[in-house]
Amino acid sequence: MITLNRRSFIAAGATSIVASTLGLPAIAQAAPEVTIAIIGDGRTGPWAAARANITGYDFEKAIGAAPKWQPGFTASLPVMEAIRSGDVDFTFATSTAVVNAVDVGIPIVPIAAFPLPVNTVDGVARKESGITDAASLRGKKVAYQRGTTGHFSLLKYLEAAKVDFGEVQGVSLSGADGFTALSQGEVDAWFHWQPAATIGLSRLTDQVVRLENVPTYDYAFYVAREGFYEEQPEIAVKLAVAVREVQKRINDDPAGTVALWAANGGFEAGSVEAKAFEQLLREKRVSESTAVDLHPADRRAADATQILATSFYKHGVLPREVDLSAFVLNPKFDAVRDAVASALAA
Repeated sequence: MITLNRRSFIAAGATSIVASTLGLPAIAQAAPEVTIAIIGDGRTGPWAAARANITGYDFEKAIGAAPKWQPGFTASLPVMEAIRSGDVDFTFATSTAVVNAVDVGIPIVPIAAFPLPVNTVDGVARKESGITDAASLRGKKVAYQRGTTGHFSLLKYLEAAKVDFGEVQGVSLSGADGFTALSQGEVDAWFHWQPAATIGLSRLTDQVVRLENVPTYDYAFYVAREGFYEEQPEIAVKLAVAVREVQKRINDDPAGTVALWAANGGFEAGSVEAKAFEQLLREKRVSESTAVDLHPADRRAADATQILATSFYKHGVLPREVDLSAFVLNPKFDAVRDAVASALAA
């Protein structure tokens, strides 16, 4: 007779122990689930490539869990509320989303970070507006999405030219509405990130120009819901490593990736969208292109994100100044940083 105390019974797994004791075949344990936020339509990007096991990469095996995909998000900012409610366990998040989450106390754990491509935001102006640079934005109607990477780039673009944000007629619109307003002549310029900006340029090619030297200052993170990380820290770390691996494969084969996304309904082969995506992948200008440079959420990420937080407070986007450095560099995340560094180096 085998005697088990409660702790060893639970640790060993009740189902397996009972089966082996009675001479029955062991019942396979179900893989843990992780709910991953899908930003956009889910038919392009790293998660779409992961779901399709790009170039034979078994994403589910790599993370050791069963992914559950949660669609319906237009940007990473609204994902934060889904993390608060427990509906999402893991997501891509720009600095703007992280800043807002920290400001209102949403329980996130910064798993890893990377600098966004320096040219992932475009300024697009109507030719008839006469806009050629930041100085010529004075007095013009400029569309942007408040509290986003595009907004931050616009602020810094103006600041570099010593143009006060109050000197432009800023109009906060979603990406789709900003493009529509630009195409209909309701605004003179539009600041947005990829791929929407390049697709917009392609669709309005005879009507608009791309402004030069509009840099992106934002950082990006992969974050986990605190409760999920506490329960499944290894899976959270494996997700970060898997994202980097998937993005490497995307960067290595832009044409093949576009064909994969087209085959899975992302867009029609040979369409404006397909051509724009292939161009952006070759130029490494989409947000996740630089995820191959993923690293622990360290001082680099903290300092870059603090600049954004301070800027947003200065311009009234945030109601109070947020100490992002204190959050990102909190010693309670030291174990996360060590685990990510070790996993990425393996």
